[in-house]
Amino acid sequence: MAPLLQVEGLTLRFGGLQVLTDVSLDLPDAGVVGVIGPNGAGKTSLFNVICGFVRPNSGRLFFAGRELGGHRPHQLTALGIARTLQGLGLFGRLSVLDNVLAGATHLSRTGALSALFAMPWTDRDERRLRERALAVLDTLGIAGDRHQIVAGLPYGARKRVALARALVSEPRLLLLDEPAAGLSAPETAELAQLLRGLRERTAIMLVEHHMDFVMGLCDRLVVLDFGQVIARGTPNEIRADPAVQRAYLGELVDARD
Repeated sequence: MAPLLQVEGLTLRFGGLQVLTDVSLDLPDAGVVGVIGPNGAGKTSLFNVICGFVRPNSGRLFFAGRELGGHRPHQLTALGIARTLQGLGLFGRLSVLDNVLAGATHLSRTGALSALFAMPWTDRDERRLRERALAVLDTLGIAGDRHQIVAGLPYGARKRVALARALVSEPRLLLLDEPAAGLSAPETAELAQLLRGLRERTAIMLVEHHMDFVMGLCDRLVVLDFGQVIARGTPNEIRADPAVQRAYLGELVDARD
């Protein structure tokens, strides 16, 4: 079967700075793939190209057999792709439920005129989306906070709201940028358990510096160094690679061994 996501020969430059060089990778339609590397390795830039925030100088992207060219971030959910941001990007003055519903707007069957004139079917459509949002919140264990204002929640709970907003669109591909950043050890363990429960129904690609989290969760890893892929394989294969140990895992892997 063809991969869900194919990245072929991506090269990205900002002026005279080479950010990505001939990066290629495949992502299956289920499971978790992690992209690791030190700061400045090009991980977030790779995500930004996939999401349409920046245009590569060369290379091609394919999603579900369709070449992506000229796509924009606001088109991602309609394509079947959702992304969480390092900065969360939540509406702090809105409730948890309203934030999650914001991720389901493309699923609405009601046009602007129908909503404006309060046509009967608009209520049904609103109930359907609300039920979908509540189901996702329940899965993530925060349905009880649905009426809470997001700005008043602890950081770990806000992380779950951001994840719920991404999941409510039922994406085929979920891109997670530093999902464990800022979480406590128990919160990180809970997040890993949640993502394990999702891996069979959606493909997950994540960028993360937390090596214990990555090694315990991901099925496969791609390692970047100065914008180039230097290794790929299972966590055990990556852990056993001497060059990767020295460049990325260093003393952490030595301590684990």
